[in-house]
Amino acid sequence: MPGTNGNAAAYFVERHRAGPIAAKPAFVEAGPDGRTVTYRDLALQSDRMAALYERHGLRAEDRAAMLVLDLIEFPIIFWGSLKAGIVPIPLNTLLPAGLYNATLLDSRARALFVSAELLPTVEPALAGNPYLQAVFVIERGKPGAASSSSFLCGPSGDNGKQHSGVETLSFAAELAASEPRPMLDASEDAIAFWLYSSGSTGAPKGVRHVHGSLKFTADTYGRQVLGIEEQDVVFSAAKMFFAYGFGNAVTFPMSVGATTVILPDRPTPDSVLAVIEETRPTIFYAVPTLYAAMVAKLEGKSPAGTGRLRRCISAGEALPEDVGKRWRQIAGVDILDGVGSTELLHIFLSNRPGEVVYGTSGVAVPGYELRLVGERGNQVKAGEIGELLVNGASAADGYWNQRDKSRSTFEGNWTRTGDKYVLREDGRLVYCGRTDDMFKVSGMWVSPFEIEQALVSHPSVLEAAAVAQRDADGLEKPKAYVVLKPGASADGIAEALKAHVQDKIGKWKYPRWIEVAAELPKTANGKILRFKLRERQGAECQAGERGG
Repeated sequence: MPGTNGNAAAYFVERHRAGPIAAKPAFVEAGPDGRTVTYRDLALQSDRMAALYERHGLRAEDRAAMLVLDLIEFPIIFWGSLKAGIVPIPLNTLLPAGLYNATLLDSRARALFVSAELLPTVEPALAGNPYLQAVFVIERGKPGAASSSSFLCGPSGDNGKQHSGVETLSFAAELAASEPRPMLDASEDAIAFWLYSSGSTGAPKGVRHVHGSLKFTADTYGRQVLGIEEQDVVFSAAKMFFAYGFGNAVTFPMSVGATTVILPDRPTPDSVLAVIEETRPTIFYAVPTLYAAMVAKLEGKSPAGTGRLRRCISAGEALPEDVGKRWRQIAGVDILDGVGSTELLHIFLSNRPGEVVYGTSGVAVPGYELRLVGERGNQVKAGEIGELLVNGASAADGYWNQRDKSRSTFEGNWTRTGDKYVLREDGRLVYCGRTDDMFKVSGMWVSPFEIEQALVSHPSVLEAAAVAQRDADGLEKPKAYVVLKPGASADGIAEALKAHVQDKIGKWKYPRWIEVAAELPKTANGKILRFKLRERQGAECQAGERGG
């Protein structure tokens, strides 16, 4: 049965195309050559997507992959796809070619939108793909373009080029040649878009989300915790291609008519601090790894451009207590540490303004219900460790073509997060680690995150990861990998860090082995891949056994 205005684009795009904010910038690219698209232009240009798809043989419910940098084309393609009934799939822009091949084949995407800078990386995955009907290349627009219409109607210089046997087309020219079409009616329960999980515990999975989930997250976290307002200027260093960044930069600001600053390039401490200085945002989002790197770079100095800053948000993984406190000292604003997932679309557990307790993940976001369960499914008591389950209307419809994983993750109204927490007496939750990251020492559970927090509180340590390693007796004990701050000496650091951790969290929890590393394996979202470190240890162990 057809829906009645259940298409998410009706709420986020269409209601803003006329009225007081129609001429207001919706998205502004950072930098001297950055372009702007207004709410009216976004609505008009996204209207053209239906005709573009029709001309290239795509129909409602077909899928379109988006390998698109944070440019103003991103929201045009995403919302235009929803208007046309096509299912967009934003892809991680930092993956190797092999994973793009696997994802394009798994999703059976019939169209690919790709930023020109990323075309060489994805090019090997194009040849021989049996599903792709069209590949649209996005060139960055002319410097100083003032609106979408001035850059989308440029020359079609890339049309007709061959890449690995697949013809590529200019997105700008193809969209300009397409006539606006009315939005397709849709049910709130219809599949709107997919996101691929970050793969922190294995291969990425296609997570299918419905139209209604987008407004639900804006109404819950966006309105009731973040408190976003029309006059806000937001900047998310976390990218649009994953769930956290998409809510930050797209749905939350568009739900109230705010303006989003976007950074097309990869975020570094230098580039992010430069954008903050240039644009003076009122809301800033990042991941713990970036906050830690910025705090280390600033060396106690206040970052420029933070005079209007009223909210700072962190998610992706738990924020170390020391990083949060040091940021507050130099920036003058607390970081609201929150927890979300691709499966739940955005944050469902968070600290709140005026109620920040560093070292905890806060309490349930209004609209979500949480519970911690033990190994037998029983609800745990305060002070005990349990796996977090979440009940909320933004839960995904399931994984694509992975029935067993769908059934083990989505249990009726409840979604298993795979994260372990401790419930405090005051109702706040303290992160302990992924279910498969936890291990026991002397019969007691050890949280790798607790060890890592203690390590990064040492003035020489920038990042840390803790995993289990077996000692000579075959018993599991903590091992730590640390990245030192620039200029810090590795001489004697292992023994100093062992003593530091013992003083911080207890003598039995300290890492028995400490290895200094140049970098830690992470997802593109900044999550530490502890399973990669465990795999490395396993390989080293097997090599040692063979050598012996």
